[in-house]
Amino acid sequence: MRGLQIDRAAGTAKDKVAIINLIDLAGSERADSTGATGDRLKEGAAINLSLTSLGNCISALAANSDPALKKKVRVPYRDSALTMLLQNSLGGNAKTLMIAALSPADINYEETLSTLRYADR
Repeated sequence: MRGLQIDRAAGTAKDKVAIINLIDLAGSERADSTGATGDRLKEGAAINLSLTSLGNCISALAANSDPALKKKVRVPYRDSALTMLLQNSLGGNAKTLMIAALSPADINYEETLSTLRYADR
């Protein structure tokens, strides 16, 4: 989105840019519960690796925002394609929101608990 902001007192114009990224992360894949084999199993492992990398980036950004820490932590954006794509949405002046889908069914208890732990991280 682009918008022109005009400061009438100073007589200047600034071009403001906003970028919105909506990402469906597909959730973690548990190989046991899905019964995945072959290519599906590899795809599930790749999703889990990307989610782990995203969690590591968010943890590093949270650690860097703590003014009490003297040494800054390196944010591992290059660990996955997902984190490289979301780099502009995670750091700097960006606002990030996570929506987690949970299941009330008792059969999905472990998956729901894992999702809540990830969201809390």
